[in-house]
Amino acid sequence: MVKDINKDVFPEETLLKLEIFAKCFREWFPVFLYNSYIEKIYIVDFFAGSGKDINGNLASPLLLLEEAKGANCGYCNIAKNNNKAVHFIFNEIDKQKLSELKVNVESSMDKCAKENCKRDKCIYSFENFRQYDFKDIVFRDSEFANILSNRNYAKFLLLDQYGFKQVDESVFLKLVDSPTTDFIFFISSSFIKRFREHENTKKYIDTARIQFDESNPKECHRLIADYYEKLVPQDREYYIHHFTIKKGANYWGLIFCTNHSLGMEKFLRVCWKIDKYSGESDFNIDNDEPVGSLFYTGETTNKKEKLKKDIRVKILSGEISTNRDGLKYALKNRCLPEVFVSVVQELEKENLITCKPKVNRKSTDIHKADLYHIEVLAR
Repeated sequence: MVKDINKDVFPEETLLKLEIFAKCFREWFPVFLYNSYIEKIYIVDFFAGSGKDINGNLASPLLLLEEAKGANCGYCNIAKNNNKAVHFIFNEIDKQKLSELKVNVESSMDKCAKENCKRDKCIYSFENFRQYDFKDIVFRDSEFANILSNRNYAKFLLLDQYGFKQVDESVFLKLVDSPTTDFIFFISSSFIKRFREHENTKKYIDTARIQFDESNPKECHRLIADYYEKLVPQDREYYIHHFTIKKGANYWGLIFCTNHSLGMEKFLRVCWKIDKYSGESDFNIDNDEPVGSLFYTGETTNKKEKLKKDIRVKILSGEISTNRDGLKYALKNRCLPEVFVSVVQELEKENLITCKPKVNRKSTDIHKADLYHIEVLAR
C-alpha cells in the first residue's frame, strides 16, 4: 500500500514541490483569465489527495484554489465580470482521501465566498470530484476528451503521481497533442534509474533509450526529461523543462510541458528564481562556484556560458539568422531568452554582425517580439 503523505507533516522536499506547483499556476492562470479567445478554464488535479497534511499545510488542490483567487479575490471578480467560467476537477481514487478532500475544499471555498467575496457561493466550479483510475479519465472519459480537444478551453493539468507508471508514452503523447494544454508531472527518477532493467519499469518507460551515467547520478532526472522530449514529433514546436529535487541519495522531480513559448518562459522564470545557477534543481547540479567563494561572480554560470558559446557559433555560421530562432533556441535549451540577447549585443560590439531592422532587443513575451534578421559581416 502506498504511504499516505497527508497523514504526516510534509517534508521539506514536498513543500518545495508544492511551492513550484503554486508558482507555476500563479504565472499560468492570469494569461488565460484575460484572454478573450478562451471561453473556459479547466484546472485538473488528477492525484489530489486529501488537501492538507496533518499540520494543516495546504496540498495541491487547496493551493491551486488559493492562487486562483488572486490578491483580495481580484481574479474571482475578473472572472465574474468577464463571464469567464473556471472549473476545477479533483480526482482521487482513494475513497477516504476523496471524502476528506471534499470537506476541506468546500469548507475553505464557502468560507472565502462569505468572508472575502460577500457571496453565498464561490463563483468557481469545484463540485467535480471524481474517484476514477487516471488512465480511464485520459482515454475513456468522453467529457474529459471533449475538454482536452477544445482549443478554446485552457487546461492546466497537474499529475502528482506516486512513482512513474502513470505517465507512460501513450499518456504523454495524448496530452502533448491536446491544444491549449499545459501540464506538469512528478516522477521518481532515481527509482527508474535503479530498476531500469526490471520488466515492471520497462513496461512504462523505455529505459533502453536513456543512457544513465553511473558516475553522475544527479543527472538522472535531466536525462529522463530528455527522454520525454525526444518522444515529441520533431516537426512540433514544443517546450519541456524540468526541476530536480534531491532527497538523501535519491533524485526525483518535476517535468513541465507546454506548446507555447510564453508558457515555457514563465515556468523557466519560476525555476531560475529558485536555482540561480542552472534553473533546474535545488542543489548545484552543474558544479558552479558557490556564492561567497573566491571565483563567484553572480553574473554568469556554467550552463549559461556553455549555451552562449553555442549560440555564438550558430549565429556566426548562419544557423541562427533571426531573433525568433535565437530566442526560441535559448528556451529549448532551458535558459531564459536574455541569454541569446546578450550574445547578439556582444557580437554587435565586436562588429561581427548587424541586425536589420534596428529594433529593441526584446527578451520577454518573445512571441510578440518584432522580427529582425542577423547579418554576419565580412571579416
